[in-house]
Amino acid sequence: MPHGRFAWYQLATTDTDAARAFYEGLLSWSSRVVAMPDFSYIVLAAEGSDMGGVMPLMPEQAQAGVPPHWAGFVEVDDVDATVKKASELGGAVFAQPADVPGVGRFAVIADPQGAMLALFHWIEGLSPPVTPRGTMGAVGWHELAATDWEAVFPFYAALFGWTKGEPVDMGPMGIYQLFDHDGQSIGGMFNRPPEMPAPFWLYYAKVPSIDAAIAVIKDCGGKILNGPMEVPGGAFIVQAMDPQGAMFAVVAPPAGATGCGDATAA
Repeated sequence: MPHGRFAWYQLATTDTDAARAFYEGLLSWSSRVVAMPDFSYIVLAAEGSDMGGVMPLMPEQAQAGVPPHWAGFVEVDDVDATVKKASELGGAVFAQPADVPGVGRFAVIADPQGAMLALFHWIEGLSPPVTPRGTMGAVGWHELAATDWEAVFPFYAALFGWTKGEPVDMGPMGIYQLFDHDGQSIGGMFNRPPEMPAPFWLYYAKVPSIDAAIAVIKDCGGKILNGPMEVPGGAFIVQAMDPQGAMFAVVAPPAGATGCGDATAA
């Protein structure tokens, strides 16, 4: 079921070459450059599967104070119809539907509480295959820090067909609500703490060793924001900021909680 699945991840940043080198070193992504009319677009791949890209932060974004950031693209059957529905459900439209010549059609929206997402519909035959679960370097978890996840969940359910999964009690932090697409858990929602200034989406890439990932992040100019933290199931996570200021996260299986050195070490 393509409609409602996260299908692409895009970094808008102030230094594309430096960001490319940072993530290649951390996540072992491969990359290639695709010429666009106004800039060069870097396509990223995890174990040979295309999964995202890097582009320059646009001048108008920089002038408006938009920092470097990752955006998740959700695949939909019809971008225009989904934008119309998002508006009817109380969402906002930040970029009206537009074509990427030879690739597909996209738009940028925000949910009723302000968290932003992109929509995309590929030209027939161009949609990349779903990256297998467990692929190292792939983004496998999507997390919404909401103002009120219970109030905003119906927006996503109506727009993408997402359903509630298992609720996880985090004690004083409240409920962490898992959500499913096509029968699989793909992310979680929770109410953001006061120190988080606004709702946002955060994307987790898989690494084999959390300690090795931390070492690479620090050595290569990034910053650890939170973690390492053990989560239900025994995995470990770290939330971090890359050298240009974009927030991202990594997750490692329990066996990856020991060891040091290169981030790709087993």
